[in-house]
Amino acid sequence: MKANELTTTVLLEGMTSISALLNSSGINDRPVFRIWIDNERSDKRASFIRFLEAKKAEYGYEINYTDSKTIAERATGTTHGGILAECGERTIPALTIDQIRKNRFYVYLEGMEDPYNFGSALRSLYAAGVCGIVLPERNWMNAAGIVARASAGASERLPLYHADPETAVSVFRCADYQILCAGIRDSVSIYDNQFSYPILLVVGGEKRGISRVFLEKADKIVRIDYGSDFRGSLSSSSSAAVLAFELYRQNRS
Repeated sequence: MKANELTTTVLLEGMTSISALLNSSGINDRPVFRIWIDNERSDKRASFIRFLEAKKAEYGYEINYTDSKTIAERATGTTHGGILAECGERTIPALTIDQIRKNRFYVYLEGMEDPYNFGSALRSLYAAGVCGIVLPERNWMNAAGIVARASAGASERLPLYHADPETAVSVFRCADYQILCAGIRDSVSIYDNQFSYPILLVVGGEKRGISRVFLEKADKIVRIDYGSDFRGSLSSSSSAAVLAFELYRQNRS
């Protein structure tokens, strides 16, 4: 093992997750140590292997060909397509005002219960044009391989930052952002109000919800109106998707 590998090993599985990382230069500093390729599938992955060869000098990884049994023993899932990447940890920097872009859309995610729900939320938020994600110190990026699969690689493409709620409110207020929280009490319908960028949207988990700091200091609490008499709540990933795409719709011009 090399000296720079003396960190937690992260395994990215499949072309989607790996290509997302290798195309995230300037956003993601996750190191790649080696790529494992199933010999039996290499002919079907020829174009992707050429891509891996082209990126090898930039990232400095090894490319190793092996058998399907070895791939299966290393992998945690079954959708890897015969390609794995052994990587290191990614730096998630502390949020500062210098990192906030003007007139954009950011999301703070907290309290999500599992990495699959978290990854699903990141997939939708990336598709909706969110500029970056702010996370509490405790988050699901310690399960980066699972999150990458669940997010179709979006977790590796998105700028990520960490901050506690007080810091996040302070930084985005200084950047002249309005803060919207997803909730029910004292809320307005996301469909009956116009919200213009710059926006920080705060979405919490189904059980833990949103920190009181955000709720007390938000400009608005926004809700999703249902098309039927449904008394339950959407999953946090579904709520994040609906809210983000509605905000995108309102600001896409």
